[in-house]
Order: sequence, then C-alpha cells, then structure tokens
Amino acid sequence: MAEGSLESLAETEARWPSPKNATLIVPEGNPPAFVTTRTPARSIRSLPDHLVNQIAAGEVIDRPASALKELIENALDAGARSITVELRAGGTHRISVADDGAGIPASDLPLAIARHATSKIVSLDDLERVASYGFRGEALASIASVARVQIVSRPAGAASAHRISVDGGAVGDVEPCAGSEGTRITVAELFFNTPARRRFLKSEATEYAHCLEVVRRLALANPEVAFELGHNERVTLRLAATVDRVQRVSEITGEAWMGAARTVLAEAGPARLEGHVLSPQAQVPGRDHQHLFVNGRWVRDRVVLHALRDALRDQLHGGAAPSFVLWLTLDPLAVDVNVHPAKTEIRFRDAQAVHQLVRRVITEAFALTAAQTEPASAAEALLGRAAPVTTAGGGALQGFPPPQSAIPPHVPRYAPGDLSRDRPAPGIAEAALRYAFALPASGAEPWADSDADPPLGFALAQLHGIYILAQNRTGLVLVDMHAAHERIVLERLRAQAIDRVEAQQLLLPHALAVTEREVATALEHRAFLEALGFDLSASGPASLTLRSVPALLADAEPERLFRSVLRELADFGVSHEVAAFRDRLLSTMACHGAVRANRRLSLPEMNALLRDMEATERAGSCNHGRPTFYQLSLADLDRLFHRGD
Repeated sequence: MAEGSLESLAETEARWPSPKNATLIVPEGNPPAFVTTRTPARSIRSLPDHLVNQIAAGEVIDRPASALKELIENALDAGARSITVELRAGGTHRISVADDGAGIPASDLPLAIARHATSKIVSLDDLERVASYGFRGEALASIASVARVQIVSRPAGAASAHRISVDGGAVGDVEPCAGSEGTRITVAELFFNTPARRRFLKSEATEYAHCLEVVRRLALANPEVAFELGHNERVTLRLAATVDRVQRVSEITGEAWMGAARTVLAEAGPARLEGHVLSPQAQVPGRDHQHLFVNGRWVRDRVVLHALRDALRDQLHGGAAPSFVLWLTLDPLAVDVNVHPAKTEIRFRDAQAVHQLVRRVITEAFALTAAQTEPASAAEALLGRAAPVTTAGGGALQGFPPPQSAIPPHVPRYAPGDLSRDRPAPGIAEAALRYAFALPASGAEPWADSDADPPLGFALAQLHGIYILAQNRTGLVLVDMHAAHERIVLERLRAQAIDRVEAQQLLLPHALAVTEREVATALEHRAFLEALGFDLSASGPASLTLRSVPALLADAEPERLFRSVLRELADFGVSHEVAAFRDRLLSTMACHGAVRANRRLSLPEMNALLRDMEATERAGSCNHGRPTFYQLSLADLDRLFHRGD
C-alpha cells in the first residue's frame, strides 16, 4: 500500500480479523481497535457436565506438561515404583504414562474419569492433612474433555486388565483387554476439540522442555521411584530407583552443580529444612535450578524465595537469582495446599516463621570461615565446594509448636531463643573505619614453620598492583586484594554495628498518607518498628505520623524506607529492609576504607590479608557478589601446559 494512503475497511478486517462479539473501530492514523459487545444477561441455568469439565481443563491443563504432571502424580499416589513416560511431538500428539502401581478395578474405571471422584479424601480432616498429590478428583475428567484418552489397568491379582476410552468427553464402555499389572494412560491429540487453546501451544521443542522439567521435578521429589522418559521413540532420560537423595539430585542438576553447592540441614520444632544451595560465586551450568518441595510437593513460593534472596543479598552478583534444591517438611496442618487448581502454590499458616527459618539457616550456611572447615577443603569451602555443611537446628521457632518427637542426634539444635523473632538491624554513627593489616610481630617468613598449612597458602607476589598470587597445598590462589579487603572491612563494620540501635528524632513529625491495610500492619508490628528506630502513631484511618527514624539511615529517604518496611511486613510478616539499607551504607564505607588497587603491598602485608580472609565470614565474595579469589589446582595448571599428554 502506498505511503500515506488509507486502506479500506475490508482490507483492515482481512488483516485484523474481528473476534466474536466485537466491533472493529479504525481510527484515522491509528491501528484498529476492538470494542467488545457484552452478551445480554440470560436466565440462570446449570451448565452441562462436558462444559464444566472443559472450564476446569482451562484451569488445570494449559499445555501437555500440565496433563503429564497430573498423570505422573496419579501413578505416584498409586504406589508406583517404576514409571515410564512416552511422548510424541512434545506431548501435543501423544502422552503415555505407564506404572506398576496398585491399578484400578474395572468397576472403578468409569469413576476415574468422573468429575470430583477420588480415592484420596473422604472428609474435611483428610483435606486438611492431605499427603497425596492429586486429591481434587478433576484432573482425568478435565483431560478427557479436551483429548482422546484411554485407560488400561490391571490391579494386582486380577485375571486380566480392563480398558475404558473417552473421546472428547464421550465415555465408552469398559472392556477386558491384555495388560500387565499397573496402569497405562494414553492421552492423544490434546486440545483437538478446543482449537483456540491449541493455537497457544509453543513449538514441539518448547513443549517437550516443559514436559522434561515436570519429570525432573517429580523425580527429585521421589528418588525411590525409577523414571524413564522417551520422546519420539527415543529414550531421553533414565533414572534408576535409589535410596540416596544426593545421587538423584546430582543426576538431575549435574555433578558440577552438586560440587559447587552447599548442603544444609536444620530442624526447629516439627519444621525440617534440608537440601542444597548453589554457591553464589559458582560458575557452573544449571544455575536456573530452583526446586522447593514442601511436604514432598514441588511448589513455587515467594516467601521462601524472598528469604533465600535476603540471606544471600550481598553475595549474589548483579541480578543473579539463588539456585537451590530444598525440602521443607512441616505439620500438614501448617500448610494449605488447596489454594490453586494446579497445586503448584501453597499458603503457610505462619509465613513469618517459615521465612525466619529459611533465612537463618541459609545465612549461617554461607557465613562459614575457612578456619571453621577442614584445612584440606577450607579454600574450597569459601567458594562453596566443600563437603556438606550441617547447620544448627531445633529449639523453639516462633510460630511452630515444640517438637513431638526427638530430633536425630546428628542434627544439633539452636539454643533456646536463637530462632525467636530476628533482632532488628541496628546502625552505627561513626565514620568509615580505616582498617590496618595485622602484620606479624617478627620478620620471619611463614615458610619457616613446616607445620603451617593455611587454606589460602602464602603470598608469592603481587600482580599489577591488583592481584595477589599465593601458593597453597592444592596449587595456585589468585586473590583480588581490593575485593577481599572490602569484605573484611564490611564484616568488621557489621560487628561494630550489631549491638547498637539508635533512633534520630525528626524536628517535625512527618505525616504519611497510607492505606488502611498499612495502618493495620504498622500497629500490629509497632514494637518491632520501634526497635528499628521508627516511632509512629496512627493519626487517622489512612494516615500515620512518623516521629523518629534509624539514626544511621536518617539521610536515606526515610519515608521510602519506611514504606518498604511496611510492604515487607504485610507480605512476609518480617522485614529486613532496614538491614539491607544499613548494609548498603556499610558496603559503601567499606569500599572506600578498603585497600585500593595499585597499592604495593609487602609479603607480610599480603599474608596478613590472606589470614584475615580465612577468618572472615562470606570471604568468597565481595560486598557486591563478585568473587574475591580463585583456586587453580596443580591439575588445572598441568592441563593448561599439556603436561602428561
């Protein structure tokens, strides 16, 4: 079409087909717009079962991976110890799941594809304590309403298998057939009768990737079950059953990921947290692994993710996200798993207690110093590649009742009160600290001590005034001296600030316009806010009066800070925004107080810096999440020079 010309209405409608119940409007010089015409109100009537199932399918089944998840979960609930999955065209053409579980009696096959029919709950008490995966009783009915489904099942001891077929909601008869013990469910031509939904599917490779992720998640949650996945008649994943959860995690995440992850294990009352968190400084494939299992169920939960980010906030570089595989076990009554049709979201009865537990455990796991580990692995511990670390656990955690059973002896407890509500983050009023290296009292070189074997070794030289080269038992250590010293100074400033909370009175009380919810949040957590340095009162149904702020942060936009604190308290029941603001300020002070690049250091000064790194928490990264050192083993150096080839 020529520049500046106007296309006809027919031409516009050809390029922009109008949706149903919509009027096409073509404003001059603008893209076409659609104005939807609402359907006139009609009398209330019951929906047919087939339409109800299709509506439910829209909530539960949005792609082949969603259907696959429901089928595998049914197999696991049936007690399967071996599950075989076969896919065709990413699952869009065919999904087959075969298991060796309990099987379905012939008389129950029609109920298996009936809506709201389940063997997993019979009362409200069962629903509140539900431990099975599928309990809504609508998954198979929903899948069968938008696909062609066949179920072949044979319970243990039955003379033969039986089959039932459903074609887009039309149920066939139950027929005897050949089949091994267990159940095989085949889903063909997903969304064949809902083309609008089928158009939203992605490429075959994308849909297969989603299916693969579903199998991996369920395999992580159930290491005692063998899994096999085939795609287009080719086996792509095979996992043998194992009693070793670490082995299954390594098979899913890769050995490099596991080698760079730190293992955590903690108990507090009936709550238990265990698993693996990747070192923020690790440069390995698979950094996108984020697997959280609550009572064995894979879920997405912003409370736990926020706690992880909070615990690692000054060790994650840039916009990096934490990578983890974690299992959280709670009393079933403390978790509501029935808040989302796909059962991938949950609600904690006490989100604050969960946040507190996760944050405390992960913080301690990554606050180790080299002096707290075995000498042979201390340097690797700073990079997150050490042997598993067991953190403290147990004691009384706010929100959780006392434990009902004894905690295993290998899991130490927190001291009473250690896991009570986190102390508010205090501040310091003094200027930046200028830290001086602690030089040896004598001029003797450390090499004279034949028993000395520090994790980071001893300095050899300084490179371009920026890096320290050191030799340890493993090989060569490269240290960014400014980044390392920055972390040392920050941790010392934190230690000075930890026991002092100072509030600064405002010359004039500051009125804040807030929502009624924020007023309620502020009054509920008033004691906590006052401990942080915020003196406040409600001056109306939607207003607060602020009279003091944390002294250290008086110049850090206190109103914006206060609103951030309120937002976190409302969302998570706990806030570390003040601590984050304080740490950012201390980080700036540490950066200016640290040894600068191009400063020439003597060997004793370099060795003093190495010793301080070994005694400093989180010394594997600077305040901005960048690594402070790298370890090159003799094997690494041999490969560089092709020695032994």
